[in-house]
Amino acid sequence: MRRNDLLLLALLAIALDPAAPAKPIPVRHVQRPMHRFMVARSEAGKTIANGEFSQSVQGDEVTMRMTYKFVDGSIDDETTTYRQQGTFRLVRNHHIQKGPFFTKPIDFSVEAATGIATSRTADSKGNLHVESKHMDLPADLANGFVGTLLLNVPHNTSPFRAAMLAPVGGGRLVQLLISPDSEQAVNLEGQTVKATVFRIHPELGGVVRLIARLLGLEPKDVMVWVLEGDEPAVAVIVGQLGGYGPVVSSDLVGTRFEK
Repeated sequence: MRRNDLLLLALLAIALDPAAPAKPIPVRHVQRPMHRFMVARSEAGKTIANGEFSQSVQGDEVTMRMTYKFVDGSIDDETTTYRQQGTFRLVRNHHIQKGPFFTKPIDFSVEAATGIATSRTADSKGNLHVESKHMDLPADLANGFVGTLLLNVPHNTSPFRAAMLAPVGGGRLVQLLISPDSEQAVNLEGQTVKATVFRIHPELGGVVRLIARLLGLEPKDVMVWVLEGDEPAVAVIVGQLGGYGPVVSSDLVGTRFEK
């Protein structure tokens, strides 16, 4: 069996792990239009991609797009629309990963209102195959905007879960356990700002964890630095893109850690 097939098997096992329901996160900081830039680096500190983040608002709907362009030509492009009305609720999400950086390309979208998840794949001849299916999705599905949720929880919040739809087998529900890990000062454009460091932990059952570990594909925790204050912001994300592969540090341009 090829490694790509083993990867799919492991991710499918992870996606089939039962998930407890997550709780909706109340809106504490209303999101506004913005435009920011990120830079992604390898564990060795080498720049591997440049990122651009944009956010537009129409009524209570927010549309955000995060695009990474890699030096090797790969693309990671995710567009998410959600509502911020009392609590956060996903409208739609579309995530594309392609190029040599990614072991398995992804083109996956979900329409939360209809429950339709769509996967687009190309065969060895380049022919596009589109597969859609209907799913019963939870109201608190957080594909594409987990970072926004972190902007709206207290820095000393109790651990909570976020429901996600993984792009495996046409779409499988999973859960993430999110908790504050520590506090750290960061420097943003010459100004020292306190940040809360959140840990995002994929919850795997015993058998699932064992399978992933044996295949060397156990997903690692993701760490997120959120700047505190009246207008909190995600400053740094350290983790695997897509839940597998090498660890990448994605930083808001102008951010560095205080010594």
